[in-house]
Amino acid sequence: MDVRSIGDLAPDERRAVFRRASGVDAVRDDVREIVDRVREAGDVALREYSEEFDDVSVGNIDVTDVAERATEQVDDEVLAAIEDAAENVRAFHERQRPADWRETFDDRELGRRFRPLESAGVYAPGGTANYPSSALMGVIPADVAGVEHIAVATPPAETLPPATLAAIDVAGADAVYQVGGAQAVAALAYGTETVSSCDIVVGPGNRWVTAAKAAVRGDVEIDFLAGPSELLVVADGTADPELVATELVAQAEHDTDAAVAAVTADEALASAIADAVEEQAAEQPREGVIRGALDSEASGVFLARSMSEATLFAEEYAAEHLSILAESDEALLDRIDSAGSVFLGPYSPVAAGDYASGPNHVLPTGGSARRVGGLSVDTFMRSSTVQRLSRDALADLSDTVTTLARTEGLDAHADSVDRRFQD
Repeated sequence: MDVRSIGDLAPDERRAVFRRASGVDAVRDDVREIVDRVREAGDVALREYSEEFDDVSVGNIDVTDVAERATEQVDDEVLAAIEDAAENVRAFHERQRPADWRETFDDRELGRRFRPLESAGVYAPGGTANYPSSALMGVIPADVAGVEHIAVATPPAETLPPATLAAIDVAGADAVYQVGGAQAVAALAYGTETVSSCDIVVGPGNRWVTAAKAAVRGDVEIDFLAGPSELLVVADGTADPELVATELVAQAEHDTDAAVAAVTADEALASAIADAVEEQAAEQPREGVIRGALDSEASGVFLARSMSEATLFAEEYAAEHLSILAESDEALLDRIDSAGSVFLGPYSPVAAGDYASGPNHVLPTGGSARRVGGLSVDTFMRSSTVQRLSRDALADLSDTVTTLARTEGLDAHADSVDRRFQD
């Protein structure tokens, strides 16, 4: 793994580091065709695409009954881990529930109320793979929000992964469909003969899933457009290079397109991190995937001239996962506003957040943490304001309202106030 000085980065290198691409543009046209085909042909299209992309002949698209029996088919140890993780994720998200409020402002009774969306579609990567954690992270905040209908789409397989199905059931979904990729997003957005359309579609996925979310946005809500996984570690001279390296290697294990980086002002530490990454990568079964991620232009160990420059680098990087391994970690955190999820100290590995500590692991990538936060209960809520004015309160406002209304040329607005005070 290369050590690069921040001050020596050429403009094209800076763009690669700070403007990490999701790969969506390359598949956008193909995805548009898939989405249109699903809208036109419904279940027929879903079965066609399952044959074409997943090499699976799908009988029943609706596998809710299979999911309901899945807890009986997983090992007791696996089920206990799913239930423990679900309990922690639910407890954290319960703290996010917003409360209605109503207060009086000079005889103006004003407030805000929150209501859940009626339906939500969650994409849970799966098929021949096994991602129960993604099912928990997508379904539980919707359930906590009070969404009435929660549907999950997960890729088809000859035998669907029992752990993923068990997690879906434990989390609280009421419908499960075996359909994957862009076609799953289209089905959740627009509905088919079997799949009910939803108000919002959320969840992680590959670039085909992300491109499909971009295609349906506007017709339904989405959480955000997420790209490959990423991690930035901010470390000072007190950090253990082996721990920094193990975080980078773990995140690189996700995908060859993952971005993993560390930034420090300590030159000796930077070299030690790079050496430890090479050693640890060679020990992993997924070494090929890890090496692909390490070779990304957005990955590397970056040497800053000071920890102040390191924090500026971190703010511009706006990482999905930000790990701070430093003596003054709280002080550094105070200077970094843009990050999807932050992990402080040597005993807070990103893997804990990926699976079981409680916060959601569906997070913004590609620098979008500058604009949006991760999946939460808020994602599945809508708010409305409430107001009740007394006669005196309206009288106090009348000159302000009518003056502004007539300034804008909206005389009827002004009249709607004046008429309330005519004999």
